[in-house]
Amino acid sequence: QVQLVESGGGLVQAGGSLRLSCAASGSIFAINVLGWYRQAPGKQREVVAGITSTGNTNYVDSVKGRFTISRDNAKNTVYLQMNNLKPEDTAVYYCNAWSPRNSYWGQGTQVTVSS
Repeated sequence: QVQLVESGGGLVQAGGSLRLSCAASGSIFAINVLGWYRQAPGKQREVVAGITSTGNTNYVDSVKGRFTISRDNAKNTVYLQMNNLKPEDTAVYYCNAWSPRNSYWGQGTQVTVSS
């Protein structure tokens, strides 16, 4: 089992920044990919960014150049630095830990960007 606890969400004006954190605990040795997803009201959950155990990253096109995913293996924590936020980034952001056998989710943290 893997437990994920997110923090760092909040309300910010357009153009502002936030940093999300996700602390992982449990059987994290089995995890291949840590990622961030988001779900806006009335929309499906979508992947935002992911980072592999070797540090390879990928991003959805809409956040490229604005968001940066990183991980601190010593702290078992993954971060999402979000810059130049836009109202369309408003959503609940979820941390995900993925392995071929399991996928784990955090409880989510709300990000609201006002125009």
